[in-house]
Amino acid sequence: MNYNWDWNVFFKSTGIGSEIYLDWFVSGLGWTIAVALVAWIFALIVGSVLGVMRTLPNKALSGIATAYVELFRNVPLLVQLFIWYFMVPDFLPESAQVWFKQELNPATSAYISVVVCLGLFTAARVCEQVRTGIQALPKGQSAAALAVGFTLPQMYRHVLLPQAFRVIIPPLTSEFLNIFKNSSVASLIGLMELLAQTKQTAEFTANMFEAFTLATLIYFVLNMSLMTFMSWVEMKVRIPGMTGGAK
Repeated sequence: MNYNWDWNVFFKSTGIGSEIYLDWFVSGLGWTIAVALVAWIFALIVGSVLGVMRTLPNKALSGIATAYVELFRNVPLLVQLFIWYFMVPDFLPESAQVWFKQELNPATSAYISVVVCLGLFTAARVCEQVRTGIQALPKGQSAAALAVGFTLPQMYRHVLLPQAFRVIIPPLTSEFLNIFKNSSVASLIGLMELLAQTKQTAEFTANMFEAFTLATLIYFVLNMSLMTFMSWVEMKVRIPGMTGGAK
């Protein structure tokens, strides 16, 4: 293939003021990080609550959490995103509909939709990780906690969850990386995150190979940085004698 690479294209003017094409990538990266981080915090909170519910002796609460997991884990992410962006707003009160559809900036409404969608989708997966972490602990842990007078909430807060989260850091890292990659679906509802800016740059400049190569490098560096950070966290919080713990 005879192709002339032109890496200087990122420093050329877009024709909009003093903006260059590299600025589009920086803006897209900012949206990607903003979507992924907020959605991850949301998913971690909701998923942790659901994970605890799945291990409770109360069958009703456990059943609700199980139904949630089966629903959100088995419906494609793209379908869920379209439901949250195109359908759910129509079921809101009229004042909320006007606020969401007309008063909000289109980028803001798209951002809210994708954060909620990604957060709830990932929460189902986090739920299973938390459930597995709790069930992997020795049965004597909960028996001892109840024997010394802990209530059920105290047992989870002070005994089970602190240990479970240490055990499940590696699978949680995978979900953390996935939420950054899954944020690319936001481009389908008009949010100009990294993938959307990459496609826009490729269309405006006709330098498709350079645009997607740069995007690939950005995603790679971002995810490798996250992996390094989470490995450091795992090393700092590991419990000696447990899986992966120092001896």
